[in-house]
This record gives sequence, structure tokens and C-alpha cells, in this order.
Amino acid sequence: MSREPLHIAFLYNMFGDATCEDEMDRGSTADLLEMVDNNIKTLEKLGHRVSRLPLAEDLDGFIRRLRQLNPDVVFNQYDEAIYGGLNEMRVISLIKMFGYPVTGSSDLALGLCKYKHLTCHLLAGAGIPIPPCTVLIEHPKELDRHDWLFPLIVQPSREHGGEGIERDSVVDDFKGLRRQVGHVLKTYQQPALVQHFLSGREFNVSIIGGNRLRVLPLAEVNYAQLPAHVPPIMSYAAKCLEGSIEYEVIHIDCPAKVEKKLAASIRDVALRAFRAVGGRGYGRIDIRLDQNNVPRVLDVNCNPCLDEGMGLARSASRARISYPRLLQMILDIALEKPTFAADTVAFAVKGG
Repeated sequence: MSREPLHIAFLYNMFGDATCEDEMDRGSTADLLEMVDNNIKTLEKLGHRVSRLPLAEDLDGFIRRLRQLNPDVVFNQYDEAIYGGLNEMRVISLIKMFGYPVTGSSDLALGLCKYKHLTCHLLAGAGIPIPPCTVLIEHPKELDRHDWLFPLIVQPSREHGGEGIERDSVVDDFKGLRRQVGHVLKTYQQPALVQHFLSGREFNVSIIGGNRLRVLPLAEVNYAQLPAHVPPIMSYAAKCLEGSIEYEVIHIDCPAKVEKKLAASIRDVALRAFRAVGGRGYGRIDIRLDQNNVPRVLDVNCNPCLDEGMGLARSASRARISYPRLLQMILDIALEKPTFAADTVAFAVKGG
């Protein structure tokens, strides 16, 4: 791996709106900036020169800043702030058009994973198991056209990070299904994704690599301490709302204790799913077992959270990959030319 000092433009979202953020919400802007600061400090300790590249409403100013910096690589930590938005894809597409390498997955992979229903059907077409009854609902009247296998889980079709997944998302009858679909359509202004709710074990499978992918130690979501009235799901509360029952009692077992044959099957499904969407750099595949212990893909996350000690970084540490080394690996992969790629022609000369 390259160890030459690099000039890194660190990309993140500084879009703000009029809403007041809960200080107990770990998905807040304050927490994002804390992660950004930690990422930058770590990269600087590795010997790199890091320039901040925030993006808010001023796109022209952003482009001028990018051209002025003329970085060796852009470290992408841009996270969408608008329900259903596709700016994660658009921003990376723009940067690529100027000829700069970017960490993580391509614009196409990021956009595809944003449309969960498309991702599900792509995976199914590739022979990769997904939950039964996966249906996109754009209007409540469409619910009558399908034969449903309860229980079901209802969520927004274009969100990530648990956004829109709550206790009422798991429904046991048609009345609850209609109610929750209506809630998603009204609140998030996007179609609802409905799937059969799988009650088996749940795993997070972290992957890193470019031309060669590596599966990191498996992590299992442990719901054992949840009270009976709280469904065993990774809701937004479980991920971000400090003080909630979900946040306090759900924990992650890493490495997961899994029988060898099952672990191999989980890793195989995860790798196939990541490759199917064109994932690159690093990612996390969320998988749940059905009643026959078949691993089924719940979600494909390109460019998941890079918080130290959490998620991908936690799995990396179990593989004896330190946090600084993990960030360096992500940089090296961004500069690695894909084996199948021809030279990219930029629309504007780099640094011109």
C-alpha cells in the first residue's frame, strides 16, 4: 500500500434547515462534525495534508473550492440530509467529472442503493436471496392487489441509517399495514417498501477492498434484552436516539458466534450482493436469516459510517486493522485503478 503523503480534500455535508436537533440524537449535525474532526485528525497523523471541503447550498462556491484545492484524492463523507434526496450520487458524479479520485463506491452504486426497491430486485434477479413479499407501494389502493404474508415491515424506500423505521413499522394485520404505509407516504413523501418480516438472527457484514474484496469478522445484532413490546429491528431509535430502550439494550456481538457452514454462506451472500450493486472501497451488508436459516439481504450499504469503534471500524479492529490503517486502506483503494476500467476522460482539466 502507498504511504506517500497525500493532499486530501475531505468532503462532508453542511446543509442546514430550520429544524431543532435533539441533543440526544447521535445522528445530529454535531455528531457528524465530531466524526469529521476525528477522521481528519487521524488522516493528519498518518502524514497527509487535509483540507476541508464542506458542501451546503452554494454549489458554485463548492466547485471553485475543489478546483482551488486540486487534491490528490477526495475523502467522501457526504451524507444526505433531505428525505429521498439523491445528492450523494450527484456530488460524487460531479467530482469524478473533474477527474479526482474519490474514496468509496461510485456514483452509480450510491444512487442504486438509495433506491432500496431497485436494489432488491437487482439482487433477486442475480439469484441473491431477499425477504419474501418485497413490494413497492406508491398509493394505499395498491395494497389490495397483493397477497400478504404477515408479519410485514414497512419503511421508506429511499432512506438509510434507520430513518423511518420505528416500533410501528412491523405490522401483523392489514389494518396496521394500511396505517403504516399511509404514514410513510405522508411523512417521507416517497413510496413505501413492504417486505415480509424475518424473525431470525441478524448480521452486519463489513467488506473492504477494491479489485480484491475482503470480508471482515461478522457482527451479530443482539436483541435478547429487548422487552416483548419492542420489535427486534434496527430502528432509527436503536441506531441514534440515546436514552431510548432500543439504543440502551440492543448491542452488537463481534465477532459473531456462527457455525462455520452458516458463516461461509453469510459471507458468500454478502460478497455477491456488494458486487451486484457495483460496491467498491468499503461497505456493509445487513442480512437476516429466514425460518430455514437461509441468509437474506435486508440492505446494501455503500460507504457506511466510519465512526471509530463502531460498525465497519469495529469489525476491522477484530481483524487487527487499526483505525488509522483502515482509513489508509480506504485511501489506497481509491487510488487503485480497477482492473476493468479504461482511463476516465474528465470534462475539465484537473487543476485548470
